[in-house]
Amino acid sequence: MSASNSYRTILRSSSIIGGAQVVNILVGLIRMKIVAVLIGPSGVGLIGLYANLMQTATTVAGLGIGNVGTRHIAKAHSEDGVAEVGRTRRILFWGALVLATLGALVFWLFSGVIAGGVLGDPSKSSYVAWLAIGVALNVGAISQGALLTGMRRIGDLARINVLAGLLGTVANLAILWVWGMQGLIAVVLVTPAVTFLLGHVFVSRLGPPEGRRPTLREMTSEWGDMARLGFAFMLSGVVATLGGLAVRSLVQRELGPDALGQFQAAWVIGMTYLGFVLGAMGTDYFPRLTAVINDPKAATRMVNEQTEVALLLTAPILLTMLGFVPWVISLLYTSDFAPAVEVLRWQLLGDILKVMSWPMGFVIVAAGAGKTFVATETTGMSALVLGTFVGLPIVGVTATGIAFLAMYIIYLPLVYWQASRIIRFRMSKTVRKQAILLILAAVIVDMAGRWSAPVGALLGSTSAIAMGLWALMRLSTMTEAGGRLGRLAAMGERINGWITRKP
Repeated sequence: MSASNSYRTILRSSSIIGGAQVVNILVGLIRMKIVAVLIGPSGVGLIGLYANLMQTATTVAGLGIGNVGTRHIAKAHSEDGVAEVGRTRRILFWGALVLATLGALVFWLFSGVIAGGVLGDPSKSSYVAWLAIGVALNVGAISQGALLTGMRRIGDLARINVLAGLLGTVANLAILWVWGMQGLIAVVLVTPAVTFLLGHVFVSRLGPPEGRRPTLREMTSEWGDMARLGFAFMLSGVVATLGGLAVRSLVQRELGPDALGQFQAAWVIGMTYLGFVLGAMGTDYFPRLTAVINDPKAATRMVNEQTEVALLLTAPILLTMLGFVPWVISLLYTSDFAPAVEVLRWQLLGDILKVMSWPMGFVIVAAGAGKTFVATETTGMSALVLGTFVGLPIVGVTATGIAFLAMYIIYLPLVYWQASRIIRFRMSKTVRKQAILLILAAVIVDMAGRWSAPVGALLGSTSAIAMGLWALMRLSTMTEAGGRLGRLAAMGERINGWITRKP
């Protein structure tokens, strides 16, 4: 694949998934505002805690089926033909069914222990028990996503995301309007239910699996192979979700439910706006990288291409967000969430390093280096939890944002080292200089915003416009666009020549 075609593929997947994420972001903004008004910081915090608890259980029950399933389906789809894809589909389906059933059953049986240990309130065991349904639905939805991702059904994944966001929002607001705080569990269960049902619809459109049916012995053997690799990915997922749960528990125990809601507000914004870039990595970049992971030169080129596009797409939005942080929190939530401003400032700075680290992190997953992946994820998440634990008594809820930045300061060089070890990866000069430029711009905007909010907004919008124009020129160049975009690309090529010129 030529460089221009590769960039076009990245942009196409990013635009499809990104378009879906933009719709979800807009819907989410409305949802967050209404939810914040209806139930306040404490309600928002509890929703986040329940959802994180369910996600932790899902990660354990799923046994890495998302990553492993995607790898198996992608390999069969690119190398082995429809018969092997059909065989792998059947193995994936029955494996997911077993895992979902066992996961929900164990979670239900231990609901009392979970309520007492995590929530500190054994009387909430009946509420926690209902989350077992969400665990089963989530495992099923993850297996559906693995199938669609491995087959690179990008459009179907985008449709699921949009429809799940729209339908889930309507249902959530109706529940909170009628039941208020009594409907929090139902709110948490709506998303997995809608996502699973939509996933079933789109998977059924693929038609029945072709090829012969595998025997029970064959499925058992395949499950064993998948489980060995999946166990490592499951552990890394557990580390991530338990780390998030630990941070939320520390905030609630140290500062109370209102502070938990303020942390959750900043966390949701930080996770949401990056979705259009990071979502494309999981749905398109990961299967493509898996196909070339044994070719170090091709894999290195793909990682650099993905990183460059991710930085170009992220920069204008990140700088705008950084310049308008106080207004973003005020618009999306209420005045009770004001402390979330400082949390979000630090998280946005950490997001630059996050965007840089993700393409390299996928190298570890694509190579099937499960133990290495667990070690890197554990190191990063430990920094987040430890930083939060140390900082909460000193700077309050702001410690969560500072710890987030610290996590990626540690994580980025770690995954770079692992990617260089696995595929002899080296970051291109263009990517390095673009990253440095974005970091410098972000730090300047952040410092200006702390000194004066209007000045920060002015610098943030100005730098975002400049970065947006630069991104348009570079993307036009990389995709070999014609017409007016072609002329813009020529200008970008001249500027890029100056940037990459040796001193």
